[in-house]
Amino acid sequence: MDIGRRDNNGRKTLSQINVTPFVDVMLVLLIIFMMTAPMLDQGFDVNLPEVADSPGIASKGEALLVSVYKKGTISVGQSTIKNPDKLVPLLLQIMKDRKEKEVLLEADSAVSYGRVMQVMAAVRKAGINKVGMVTQPPKP
Repeated sequence: MDIGRRDNNGRKTLSQINVTPFVDVMLVLLIIFMMTAPMLDQGFDVNLPEVADSPGIASKGEALLVSVYKKGTISVGQSTIKNPDKLVPLLLQIMKDRKEKEVLLEADSAVSYGRVMQVMAAVRKAGINKVGMVTQPPKP
């Protein structure tokens, strides 16, 4: 079976598609995808849920609840502290035996944004990267 045909000079021309450039382009695209995919995982440190339609936060009981009250006091489990700097050693002690390093942060609506950010900074300083904000649905 003859795939090509002969031209006037006696040379044979091929009528097959050369897939080598296609494979080269696909390999380059694969390498680009492999290099950029880990970078896509970066994002915001805190995902705030939508308050109006948010379902309850599904927790396996592994997340630690950190509460910031109206007067600025901070509660972690049974412990209550006033200074966010003392929160770091407390969190390190609590989280040393935990497999999942997650914190749920709930703050009173009257607490200043700066105070909440101080608590979040202390949580991050303790090496906890997963922080969830606890909210409640609006009252009808």
